[in-house]
Amino acid sequence: MEHITTPKVENVKLLDRYANRKAANGTLYLTATHLIYVDASSEVRKETWILHHHIASVEKLPLTTAGCPLLIHCKNFHVAHFVIGQERDCHEVYTSLLKLSQPVKPEELYAFSYNPKMSKDNREIGWKLIDLKVDYQRMGIPNDYWEITDVNKDYEVCNTYPPEIVVPRAANKAMVIGSSRFRSRGRIPVLSYLYKENNAAICRCSQPLSGFSARCLEDEQMLQAIREANPGCAFMYVVDTRPKLNAMANRAAGKGYENEDNYDNIRFKFIGIENIHVMRNSLQKLLEVCETKSPSMSDFLTGLENSGWLRHIKAVMDAGVFLAKAVKDENASVLVHCSDGWDRTAQVCSLASLLLDPFYRTFKGFMVLIEKEWIAMGHKFSHRCGHLDGDPKEVSPVFTQFIECVWQLMQQFPCAFEFNERFLLEIHDHVYSCQFGNFLGTCHKEREDLKIFEKTHSLWPFLLQKKQELRNPLYKGFTAYKELQPNTLPFSFQFWCGMYNRFDKGMHPKQCVLDHLLSCMSQKMKLEDNASKLENKLPFLDGPLPSEACSLSKVGSAASKTPLLNTPQDYEGEPLPVLTNGISVGNIDVMSDVDQKNKENLSNHQDLPDLNATNVLDSEAKEGEPQCHCSALRIVLNEAGACGGEA
Repeated sequence: MEHITTPKVENVKLLDRYANRKAANGTLYLTATHLIYVDASSEVRKETWILHHHIASVEKLPLTTAGCPLLIHCKNFHVAHFVIGQERDCHEVYTSLLKLSQPVKPEELYAFSYNPKMSKDNREIGWKLIDLKVDYQRMGIPNDYWEITDVNKDYEVCNTYPPEIVVPRAANKAMVIGSSRFRSRGRIPVLSYLYKENNAAICRCSQPLSGFSARCLEDEQMLQAIREANPGCAFMYVVDTRPKLNAMANRAAGKGYENEDNYDNIRFKFIGIENIHVMRNSLQKLLEVCETKSPSMSDFLTGLENSGWLRHIKAVMDAGVFLAKAVKDENASVLVHCSDGWDRTAQVCSLASLLLDPFYRTFKGFMVLIEKEWIAMGHKFSHRCGHLDGDPKEVSPVFTQFIECVWQLMQQFPCAFEFNERFLLEIHDHVYSCQFGNFLGTCHKEREDLKIFEKTHSLWPFLLQKKQELRNPLYKGFTAYKELQPNTLPFSFQFWCGMYNRFDKGMHPKQCVLDHLLSCMSQKMKLEDNASKLENKLPFLDGPLPSEACSLSKVGSAASKTPLLNTPQDYEGEPLPVLTNGISVGNIDVMSDVDQKNKENLSNHQDLPDLNATNVLDSEAKEGEPQCHCSALRIVLNEAGACGGEA
């Protein structure tokens, strides 16, 4: 709180970039964790919450007749444009936000003060929810060819790897140590994913310290052990995800890539994914296009193309598809690396695993995948996400690109994922929020040093509690899709408005199919409740009028045979989540009235029925045996007619 000199400023305007309406007028508050704006001009109280850690930049614009403009860009792509009446107030808010959004010490991050009033035991259980050993066991490890070893328990082999790693059983400690000395930052080849169908493996490491001619016997033996762990194939791929020119430049610094002459039976391939600096600049150009106020179609498409963003997404996707095809179709094991093996390597290995294994397309599986390929294997979240005040050149949207690749897959395979778009957005939000400890630091050792597991909470239990609203209603189940084979031609990639213009409500469609489906289901549940209540209030009748019973029976029978149009017909008993047009319902921004009503309706009906369940008017009356209470049903029928007949 020492950074806050002005905790409250009144008569602050909030501009809307897309809606042609009068600017909101309200009060701006600064707390220890959030900037909160309360709209006083609205009949209904509306609040906009911006977490300090989400703020990427704060900019004071030139003074205008209306006041002093303050422009805030957030890491989750929220843009807030305030106009503060007094220049002094604006300057004090500006300086406070600069300090609050760029903490210097890890202990100042939100996760260390966040207190959800959870017991110590429950917090510990939350951290144990994801057990990577269980995932390796699911793959059939340990087995005759692979083992889980604690050779790195004291971080002697590699200080950015976890204490336990999976290596070929044929690799002894001397081989592991020798290979680590020949790999950048000691990041030796370790197993990422084993395809049980044919024993082909995806492994990952960093670039070799080969220079122009250096070689290492232990490293060559390590690659041979990986190849021989898959007896069904005589060769293995070694994939360098960098452009060839970049890899060759690293040779001059004593690093580089594998020489095929020195390694038995390897096939070497460059992929060509650009480095973190190119990706950072590309995202900046994309956001400039997104923030253009009324662009022409030509300007928007030209700007999107010039940003190169979708071209980079396609490059990552192509790499993941290549790995998956090599493993499945060629029965070949693959070793993947970039420079240090914690950026592009994480993207490609996790994407290939997602394509090959339907488990990773479930809630629990996706959490395991992120823990295994990103958190445990040392992706530098703290640097790439700019959690602390540091080198801005280390910031890059590496994880954002992975999340977008998953979303692109969801567009091609809408029934193959258990979770919906909001689940991806929730994870992306919390990578930057620092509210939970999962993504703090750069590696497992650093998290241990910070006592993350004792002092902070895990994100995963929090997300599982919200599972109902993060569920994909179109999911067909675990066995419906095995391997995914996406189309990666240019026309297959879409601009993700739900991510990059997520908070610009004027940008979203006026109608959303899934929102409408949810609204219909909520209305159906409400009518069913009304019918039940009315039937309970009525005394038992000796017998309904035969004509009414028959008539209603026919109506119910006909309606039960007519499924809802444009809805999947094969999801028995799957509950439906609250879906919006990509607009967050979390602690940023306010839900629309429709969204709020939908949420209130669903809160009373946690177990929604299947879309083909009997409709409201289904009396189940058998011919000659009328069992329905006609007065109640007649009332419900009238209510349904008043609502447009959507029962």
